[in-house]
Amino acid sequence: MEIRGETATDFPAVRRLLIEAFPTDAEADLVDRLRQGGSSIVSLVAIIGSQLAGYVLFSRMERPDNSLGLAPVAVQASWRRRGVAASLIREGLSRAGADGWARIFVLGDPDYYRRFGFNASLAEGYISPYAGPHLMALNLRADIPAERKGELRYAPAFAALV
Repeated sequence: MEIRGETATDFPAVRRLLIEAFPTDAEADLVDRLRQGGSSIVSLVAIIGSQLAGYVLFSRMERPDNSLGLAPVAVQASWRRRGVAASLIREGLSRAGADGWARIFVLGDPDYYRRFGFNASLAEGYISPYAGPHLMALNLRADIPAERKGELRYAPAFAALV
């Protein structure tokens, strides 16, 4: 499996994957809006053979500063439960950390995302329409203040999902 940065030639295949992986076109449309709005920061594809097997996107958040949101993650049905998503997420976290980002937020299954170090308690105290046990954060740097409060705001493209 090769994990690499997404290129413009991948856009049609990524869109097809997202439409196939989710019940509506909302995630595919979200990715298009994030790209168009300049919020796509770490966008990776997994290639197996010559086929797109998976995709992950980390996008710039408006608040808190120096934070990314992880969403969406998608894997071709025939490659699910083989570590493709985990490999994409780990590589994305590594690149985000190397680029100096402070933290990552994700809305998802706590049992799944805990394996990467995400923790719901790190997202507590932020005001967000996504607040609750499925909103988690991961600090990428040790110098992040312990006090967590204020507004948590994803890129404007996410407004269509709320």
